[in-house]
Amino acid sequence: MKFCFELVKKEANTQARLGRLKTPHGEVKTPVFMPVGTQATVKSLTPEDLKDIGAEMVLANTYHLYLRPGVDIIKDLGGLHCFMNWEMPLLTDSGGFQIYSLGELSKIGEEGFTFKSPFDGSEHFLSPEDVMDIQEKLGADIIMTLDECTSYPASYDYTLNSLELTTRWAGRCKQAKSREDQALFGIIQGGMFPELRRRSAEQIVGIGFDGYGIGGLSVGETKSMMWEMLESTLPFLPEDQPRYLMGLGKPEDLVEAVSRGVDMFDCVLPTRNARNGSLFTSEGKVVIKNSEYTRDGAPLDPNCECYTCRNYTRAYLRHLFMAQEILSARLNTIHNLYYYIELIGQIREAIGEDRLPQFQEELMEANVGA
Repeated sequence: MKFCFELVKKEANTQARLGRLKTPHGEVKTPVFMPVGTQATVKSLTPEDLKDIGAEMVLANTYHLYLRPGVDIIKDLGGLHCFMNWEMPLLTDSGGFQIYSLGELSKIGEEGFTFKSPFDGSEHFLSPEDVMDIQEKLGADIIMTLDECTSYPASYDYTLNSLELTTRWAGRCKQAKSREDQALFGIIQGGMFPELRRRSAEQIVGIGFDGYGIGGLSVGETKSMMWEMLESTLPFLPEDQPRYLMGLGKPEDLVEAVSRGVDMFDCVLPTRNARNGSLFTSEGKVVIKNSEYTRDGAPLDPNCECYTCRNYTRAYLRHLFMAQEILSARLNTIHNLYYYIELIGQIREAIGEDRLPQFQEELMEANVGA
């Protein structure tokens, strides 16, 4: 099946949308939250766990898989789906954000990135063409163009030059792409300048892609600034193609972004918080290390049907966390991801019934932010 996006419904009171992504490895209902499987694994979980939780699509990281185990190893073993035993849809990012995060270990030029591996100090160079070749060998259903993630804060002139470089790289990525069974998404940049956001959107859409990622947000700016930049971008993206807000993760932020017209999300927040003992529930945040849970025989969330909540008490989860047992990360991650997948399902249901604003109010009243 070739990739396509079907817009199913628009919510009556907001810009929220219901849609369907059709990929060679199955269909995905949107809005969708993608668990992050950086190194071809969602930390502590098996693919079967992810299916049981209800995950429809997983994200993996091009940069990390390029460094280890190496893209040719994955290709020779049947591609990323086979390598990680995940037969459902996959998205790989381009690695630009990870290289940007290296700071002084990386250098950006017209031709691409030069960077040193944080694992062994070896020097590497990746061009837009290299990134396309790597992602084609990995074989994900959706692949991303190489972009420069603009830091925050950044000057107007730096941001302008950065987005123009991202545009040139996007054109090179599209030209280099050769596999017809993979969808290629372009990435919008533009920092915290509304006119540059619009400029980037118009340039990237002008090149023409299968979908559009919105990058460079949730990097330290205020919430109001983030929403302003989103509002400066979305009106210039095609209605009949998917919109992917990269790296956004708090539950209340997902609903807000969906209400503005975003379809796809990924974030490490639920899995990272799980490993740190910060758990999302229908009754608010639970910090499981707190002594109040030492003798608490109740489930983590009485309104949750996940494996963890059906079988274990808060007291046991606290014990595992304090003892630094591996099972702690596993049970906490199952719960947090189940919460996110259920949340996105509830958001879709609310859109279908034209009651997303009411659902958003209820979510805020529950004080679920963590």
